[in-house]
Amino acid sequence: MLVLFETAAGYAVFKLLNEKKLKHSENLYLDFESPDSASQIVKLKQFQKFKDMTEALSSATAAVEGKMSKTLKKLMKKLVSSDTQEELAVADAKLGNLIKEKFEIQCVSNNNINELMRCIRSQMDSLVTGLGDRELSAMALGLAHSLSRYKLKFSPDKVDTMIVQAISLLDDLDKELNNYVMRAREWYGWHFPELSKIVTDNIAFARTVIKLGERTKAATCDLSDILPEEVEVDLKEAAEISMGTEISDEDIENISFLCEQVIQISEYRAQLYDYLKNRMVAIAPNLTVLVGELVGARLISHAGSLMNLAKHPSSTVQILGAEKALFRALKAKHDTPKYGLIYHASLVGQANPKNKGKLSRMLAAKASLAIRVDALGDETNAELGLEHRVRLEMRIRQMENKGVQMISGSGKKQPKFEKYENKSEVRTYNTAADSSLPSVPKKRKGGDDDEDGPKASKKIKVESGAGGDASFTDGSESEKKKKKKKKIKQEEDTMDVSQASVGSASGEKKKKKKKIKTEDDDDD
Repeated sequence: MLVLFETAAGYAVFKLLNEKKLKHSENLYLDFESPDSASQIVKLKQFQKFKDMTEALSSATAAVEGKMSKTLKKLMKKLVSSDTQEELAVADAKLGNLIKEKFEIQCVSNNNINELMRCIRSQMDSLVTGLGDRELSAMALGLAHSLSRYKLKFSPDKVDTMIVQAISLLDDLDKELNNYVMRAREWYGWHFPELSKIVTDNIAFARTVIKLGERTKAATCDLSDILPEEVEVDLKEAAEISMGTEISDEDIENISFLCEQVIQISEYRAQLYDYLKNRMVAIAPNLTVLVGELVGARLISHAGSLMNLAKHPSSTVQILGAEKALFRALKAKHDTPKYGLIYHASLVGQANPKNKGKLSRMLAAKASLAIRVDALGDETNAELGLEHRVRLEMRIRQMENKGVQMISGSGKKQPKFEKYENKSEVRTYNTAADSSLPSVPKKRKGGDDDEDGPKASKKIKVESGAGGDASFTDGSESEKKKKKKKKIKQEEDTMDVSQASVGSASGEKKKKKKKIKTEDDDDD
């Protein structure tokens, strides 16, 4: 079996003399304690040295990416030309598959091979002749520096440092720009205090001060390219009756120079915002679609990098930026905050105040997925972010229309407005309902029945079972029912009379007692 070993100086191919030792890899390090014992296990067969540092760097990067370098291909061609049919032990399984596909050499890679590589590395100085200790260590150090510099230059994880710096500079520019504008308004306000109320835009104010100078020149100065016509008329009228003090030409020059700085900083701020927008679209397109450029950049800056932000769960992304409020609430045992930097996203701003917390939780869940796709995915499109944004917008509309849906009795069904609509119907007269029979008066209740006299007994038609002839009989059964009802009524009337008599007797007794009491009082 042959062993392919990679070093900072080049590729080495060793011949494994005793393959039985490889099966017991747990005690393999004992055979490599000395150079003599190591030479009895493996023997150097061929060594391909790198010409310079560039070749070593290209070979190292190719090995990291799972590819074959030109130097390795030359070495493998030499092995194939020597008609070797032995197995080749390699440290990387992907590299072994490439060698097998291209040169048809059987490759082996397992834990025993890795242990053998460690043992060979411990006795590298004695096994590879022609390389000193200092030379090998210098090559290893130079290759490590070159490889780290190459990774730093092309690593996607380090590109987001530009976003962190850009958003920090953008916030600093906003603060400084506000300070400069406030200073310019206050400084020029001693001479023309009415101008700050007439011209509210900061850039227009700075350009007006530069072009106007002293307020006495307002009548002859043309400000139509800076201000609207109505504002220009108000400015000229206010300049004639201004209450400001007189200042020298030197003061005007310094104020004008400050206003020029304001204009320059604002222009650079707009340029920096465009740069940040382009960088965010290139690095985190899905996050940019969901929360916007500024909010996404602030989230990355707060986490430190895009990879660190991808490691955070959605609950942390939701309150990122509100750490002080969170720990204050936990300490005081109050309600924890519902949102942090994500509050400034456009989707959260569209929602009602009652739904902002719920929507920020949903947006943080979708944003965490988008961040992981941007940080770890190979694709650079924003399809996932667009899909999640459409779902969130639909959810916003559902929450806003929740009150209308509840009219129908269930939140899932839409209300049926047909019930409340007035539909005009033409109805025709129904002639079938007409009748020529006389109307029968309704029966009266109570004593009216007795005054009319006894009613005739009803006759019931009874069908004979055998002959089929019908005969009429008196309704004796109905008369029995009526008699029972009358008896029940009479008993109820007697009960009421007896109760009334008892009540009257008790009342008379009470009256007698009262009379006796009154007589006793009179005697006293």
